[in-house]
Amino acid sequence: MSHGVCPPDLLGATDLPDGRTLGWARWGAPDGTPVLFFSGAAMGRSLGFGADVLGRLGVRLIAVDRPGLGASGPRPGRTLDDWASDVAHLAERLDLPDFGIVGFSQGAPFALACAAAGLPKAVAVVSGQDDLTHPAFAELLDPGVAGLLHAVAADPEGFEATFAQDADAEMMWRLVIGTSSDADLAVYTEPAFAAAYRTALEEGFRQGPAGYVRDLVLAFGRWPFDPALIAVPVDLWYGGHDTSTVHSPDHGAEMSRRVPASRRHLLPEAGGSLLWTHAEEILASLLDTLRR
Repeated sequence: MSHGVCPPDLLGATDLPDGRTLGWARWGAPDGTPVLFFSGAAMGRSLGFGADVLGRLGVRLIAVDRPGLGASGPRPGRTLDDWASDVAHLAERLDLPDFGIVGFSQGAPFALACAAAGLPKAVAVVSGQDDLTHPAFAELLDPGVAGLLHAVAADPEGFEATFAQDADAEMMWRLVIGTSSDADLAVYTEPAFAAAYRTALEEGFRQGPAGYVRDLVLAFGRWPFDPALIAVPVDLWYGGHDTSTVHSPDHGAEMSRRVPASRRHLLPEAGGSLLWTHAEEILASLLDTLRR
């Protein structure tokens, strides 16, 4: 085990009404408080977090592959609202009462879409991507990211086709390592963790790049919901040493003002990898809300 990472206790797939399946992986207490995990960009279901504390906290962690990634069937043209619908069916099929959601990095807009639909009882966004189209970020964006946002807005279908030509697991690994601070490199390049992370990326691209590129378009496009209308409690977790160009440019400050029931946690000593360095703190806060 490295930084709370170990192989899943159980792998599964759940059928959806339209004939597709959602693949998932489970860790922790089989009858524990259910927490769905929406991982970062192109990451498959095998990379969880907090495996060393789940049993003690009484958490059943379920990582879910988004459509077209890993073990989940594709859904061409899907939207963030479609994802919320998929999660509603998954929760019904798995009989998950009062579940929480943790959304890491690019998983954040997918977690917030579910919150906007009123599905979970509580959400934790960790090192999350923000709505980068918001005017508040116009002067804060990395130029390369600003160019991607413009390309998505101008021609989303053309962007998908073009970006898919070079997208693969190795590209994603280089991107993550190339934009990480020293604090995060200490986690990501630790041999056991790096092996688990790279395996998850290989899983994410198992069906090709289409699933990841669709995620990118949804995350970089205009979100179909207003964060200001989210009534579900949301914890926003960021590390002061998070240097990712695609995470929130202000470490969640603007998001915390827009989401009424949010709490912002800025850990000055942590990086974007705080999901793995502060898992117990993140889960304990989420559980405090879930169990009220």
